[in-house]
Formats: sequence, C-alpha cells, structure tokens
Amino acid sequence: MLASSSRLLRLQHVAGASKRAYHDLVTLPTQKPIVSTGPPGYSAVSGHTVTVLGATGFLGRYLVSKLGKLGTQVVVPYRDEDEARIFKPMGDLGQIVRMEWDLRDEKQIAECVRHSDIVFNLVGRDYETKNFKFGDVNVDGAERIARICAEEGVPRLVHISHLNASASSPSRFYQTKAEGEERVKTAFPNATIFRPGAMYGYEDKLLNNIAIWPIWWKLNQADTRIRPVHVLDVAQALANQVAHTLPGSTLSLPGPSTLTYEYLLDLVSSVTLRPPTRAPVLPKRVAQAASKLAQNVWWPALSPDEVERRYIDDADVAGDWEAVGVDPTEIESHAITYLRRYRSAENYVRPTVIPPRPTLNAVVEEY
Repeated sequence: MLASSSRLLRLQHVAGASKRAYHDLVTLPTQKPIVSTGPPGYSAVSGHTVTVLGATGFLGRYLVSKLGKLGTQVVVPYRDEDEARIFKPMGDLGQIVRMEWDLRDEKQIAECVRHSDIVFNLVGRDYETKNFKFGDVNVDGAERIARICAEEGVPRLVHISHLNASASSPSRFYQTKAEGEERVKTAFPNATIFRPGAMYGYEDKLLNNIAIWPIWWKLNQADTRIRPVHVLDVAQALANQVAHTLPGSTLSLPGPSTLTYEYLLDLVSSVTLRPPTRAPVLPKRVAQAASKLAQNVWWPALSPDEVERRYIDDADVAGDWEAVGVDPTEIESHAITYLRRYRSAENYVRPTVIPPRPTLNAVVEEY
C-alpha cells in the first residue's frame, strides 16, 4: 500500500512539473525562446544561462544565490579558487559553472560570456593597487567586456555603475565610473546600466567599517549625506532583469531615505550598545596625509580618494525601484542583523533601541 502511494505521488509530481503556462515563455531580443520547466526552486530549470562577472564581490555572491534559486544556470568567473567555493551549493547539480578568468584576457572573457543570454558586469574597483588602477577596471575593463559581449552576440548586458558617477566629480572613482558608462554605451548601445547607492550587508564596507573605525566617518563633521541601500534589494532588482530587462536604460537605485554619517554613527552606537566615539574630527588635510601613508601597507586601507568621497553627498535623484519591481527596505530594520556581533557578551540579547532620525529640515539647516 505504501509503495503504491509513493508511486502515485511521484506520478503526480511528474505530471505537475510537465505543465506549461504562458508566463513560462520568455522571448529574447534575438527572438530566441526561453522556456522554464520544473517546480519552483533550486530544482527548476529557468532556461536561462547567465554570466555574473565580479561574482566573488560583495553584491555578486547575493546575485548568484538568487539566480540559483530560480533554477538559472550561472557562469561564475573567478580569479581565486578559494573565493569561488562558496558558489557550489547555490544551485542544483550542474547549474553553477565556475570558470577561471582574467580581466585583461579577452579569450577568457569571450569563453565566459558566449553561451549566455544575459551578462551582468559587477566588476569594479573603489581603491587602487599596483596592478589595477581605477581606469584599468572601471573604464578599460568595462569597455572590453561590453565590446566582447557585442562581438559574441550576447543579447543583453547589465552594467553596474554607482549612484554618484559623474565626470565632474572631485573623486577619481566617481569620474571613472561615469567614463565607464559612456564606453559601455558606445560598445553595447542596448546595455542596461544600474546606479546603486552605498550598499550594506554582512560583508559591507559601511556598517562594519563604522563599527570598527568610527573616527573616519566623522570627517566633514559627519554632515555628509548618504542614501544607503540593502544589498539584497539590489540583488533582487538585478535578478528580476533575467525575465524582464529594460534595454538601453540607466536606472538609479538609491536607498529609500537620505541620512547623514552622524545619524549612522548614532545608529551603530545604539545598536551595538557601545558609547559613541569621542575622537576628534580630523581636518581634511590630516586625513589625506594619513591615508597616503596607509598605502604603504599590503592590505587595503583607507585611500586618499575615499577620504575625498567622505565629503561628497549622494546624488539627489529619484529611485527607479518601481521599474525593477522591488520595494527597498530601511536600514534600521536590518541594522541588528549585521551589527549584533559587535555587542559584548552581556549585551548580546538585549533589546534593540533605534535612535530618532533627524528631520530633513534639521539636516538642511545644518548646511
């Protein structure tokens, strides 16, 4: 009796998995039909093949995870084998394809993208090294990827820039991001460009850095405006592009609220139950000199260009979240998730108290 019931359930499962609906069919710009099959989840087959360049970065790992949950075959280029191991359980057997690559090797880039119907370029550099300068990655690398995608006949390209990308910015990082956008548009006119704000999450350089080095966030009297956005919201916006791309569009993804560094310092202090730092506010020249001296160490340290960025407000532009089908969340709802580890043992489970936000008018009056 038990065996027959088991066989019946398997037959029902197979019959349900074989059903098709109109929404299972997606037609690419090249008129190639994509048909999804199977039950929802890891065991599904979305029919799409996606390449995520820069997958081993902060945003990339969350994007690959979301794509894997959709049953998408994901090509994951990597430079370090240890960094690529985390992707193996993110998809079903054979759905995560890891490939070694180098940004300067055009043959490797072509091999990574030629079988994909959409390519995400998440490659970027927000500090310089002896091997890669801002222009090498954000401009030349972006153009090279876009050109090769066009040559290989890739139907869709999604390029990740920055909310503050501007050719006239005093920051070299923001300048090269803007120049990279123009190069990408020239090489791949139908590319979709996303401009996310500063992202926060488990491995971020925002909340974690504020908790560890609060003194560097007091620059500019901590009055600099920032529009932080949750990394999972950005990853979901990108994952939605697999089924519904907006070719030739430039979309801004800022956080839902405009805050100041001063408020973020208060938020981190309140959530971690640590007293606020009493360190003095460093003058810009002193911070620049200290950051230049810090470049002599072998690990990534605060760079002079990052000091410059601490004095630049985030762009005051409307978000395009509705166009990508995502409702962004506020930073307060996630702060305890990412900051609890900085609490002491006796305070670890104490309730979270969120400091009151300064009103927008109050923030304006400070300027």
